[in-house]
Amino acid sequence: MTRLELIQGDITKINVDAIVNAANSSLLGGGGVDGAIHRTGGKQILEECIAIRNKQGGCKTGEAVYTSGGLLPCKYVIHTVGPVWNNQQNDETLLANCYYNSLKLAVALNIKTIAFPNISTGIYRFPKATAATIAIETVTTFLKKEQHTLNSIHFVCFDQENFVLYEEGLKNLKS
Repeated sequence: MTRLELIQGDITKINVDAIVNAANSSLLGGGGVDGAIHRTGGKQILEECIAIRNKQGGCKTGEAVYTSGGLLPCKYVIHTVGPVWNNQQNDETLLANCYYNSLKLAVALNIKTIAFPNISTGIYRFPKATAATIAIETVTTFLKKEQHTLNSIHFVCFDQENFVLYEEGLKNLKS
């Protein structure tokens, strides 16, 4: 059975097979999690992102691509582009696609352990409670319906507000 784990901390320090990056569509780094991953992971990640851009023109919202982990303590970084919150139903579908497509890619890469940040809840202004529910529901549905190799999935929350929301959401799963 796949374990769901909750951690408050810095995703760039988590020792797993892959971490997920809340990237922008250019894949060239930015603020928040994206900037931290690019800064900590080093130029190899940026060079691989440039190669992906040159091949396919970036990454669309809800889709996922991968690079090596560079200098990070993980083998892979899965880059997914979350939606900017516009209070539309499609925003929720696109956010769910980020988690689902990242997990599909993880399975294709034979990943056993993966860590997710709180996608789109920073500068993209997605409501944190809604985003936490979508993340937990999408991951648990994936685990029930899809063939996978995953042993553990970590939700890594940088801030206390997201941590409490995920903690509550995961408790509700067990009740």
